[in-house]
Amino acid sequence: MSIFKAYDIRGTYPDQIDADIARKIGAAFAKFLGAKTLVVGRDMRTMAPEIQDAVCEGIMDQGCDVIDIGLASTPMVYYAIGKLPCQGGLAVTASHNPKQYIGFKLCREQARPLSKDTGIADLEKMVQPGGKRAADLPRAARRGKRDQVNVKRDYIAHIASFAEGIKPMRMCVDYANGMGAAESPEIFQAIPGLETIPLYEQLDGTFPNHEANPLHEPNLDDLRALVRKHQTPLGIAFDGDADRCAFVDEDGRTVHADLITVILARNMLARHPGKGIIYDLRSSKVLPEQIKKLGGRPVRERVGHSFMKETMRREDCIGGGELSGHFYFAENSFTDCGVLACVTVLNQLSKEGRSLKQAADELRVYFGTGEVNFKVEDKAGKMQEIERTFPGGVVDYLDGVTVTFPDWWVNVRPSNTEPFLRMCLEASTKKLMEDKRDAVMKILGKPAQGGH
Repeated sequence: MSIFKAYDIRGTYPDQIDADIARKIGAAFAKFLGAKTLVVGRDMRTMAPEIQDAVCEGIMDQGCDVIDIGLASTPMVYYAIGKLPCQGGLAVTASHNPKQYIGFKLCREQARPLSKDTGIADLEKMVQPGGKRAADLPRAARRGKRDQVNVKRDYIAHIASFAEGIKPMRMCVDYANGMGAAESPEIFQAIPGLETIPLYEQLDGTFPNHEANPLHEPNLDDLRALVRKHQTPLGIAFDGDADRCAFVDEDGRTVHADLITVILARNMLARHPGKGIIYDLRSSKVLPEQIKKLGGRPVRERVGHSFMKETMRREDCIGGGELSGHFYFAENSFTDCGVLACVTVLNQLSKEGRSLKQAADELRVYFGTGEVNFKVEDKAGKMQEIERTFPGGVVDYLDGVTVTFPDWWVNVRPSNTEPFLRMCLEASTKKLMEDKRDAVMKILGKPAQGGH
């Protein structure tokens, strides 16, 4: 399977990605952008320093200078790309993947992401054997230089500046030994009256406690236990590179990202009336309903941060969220940031004088399956069968196939990162949800284990 994915480059070390491949990727990236200066940061994985050095070497071979911001979360890399004079940059990270993975999240200027459609496929042709290998790219007459720049203090001040009227409270935070622990504690400390009870705050690229993927419910169990033990009103969990986060309420119940996006939208639209709020098509229909009530414009988009960010700019969106726990902010270079999502939620809950549990329970008006994975050989055939099995609904093909009726809807889409069909279904009653879910499962088979 190719290391060149829909939204990033990712693979296992050292069999799929080693220093040699990293150097070629760096050279191809600099050449593709025609860049004079690129920002590079890295996460805490054990091989990340080696891979960062190699990718920087490749960039400099093309006469491009490197602004090396060192150890950094993906949101801090985005911040640096948006703030510093450069033509783009990359984060050396494999996000939530297990410890043997490494990779790159790449952006052009203004932190605009590269996707398969907007550059990653081009890099693949330049790097892979059989194409014009980056090793064969002629080196520039003038080699680029590498400067160390510390943006951490500015980044912390930038995120902390969003805090507004947060009432004194305690909160549990699971850093999962990932990059959230490098920056977020200082952001939280800068907010008066906010006390955090940390979990797994030591940076450790071997992830000794649990996988840094908050979307996998068992990974939240330790956070749930900590919230109950300390009786805090909420807890949050970061993924490995801290561009995503998940929320649990005082009972340890997961508050899914579509409901969190409603809370974020209340805060954003109060400050920016009439703006768009972006959401992915798997979200509960309570989300667009609430956005309309708030006087905003619901903007529905396919799954994937690169699609979300481009559509945000085009449709004048102030922010939004994906079911995967990516939350987006136009005021933060149109990028996703887990800790900023947390700060904004705390702002709004403090403003409303409500707990996360109270705010979420009010929004739980429909019954959904969540996202369920199915291992299917003929993905296109199964999606066509879904459409044929439920005639009379409104059908669209924004991402896979969605069939919508007045009292229920289903979306089935192929994964961009794994060999699955993914199904989301929601209905106005629990019985209707279960009946339609069972009917869909007759077509797709038994749910598969795994998937993120």
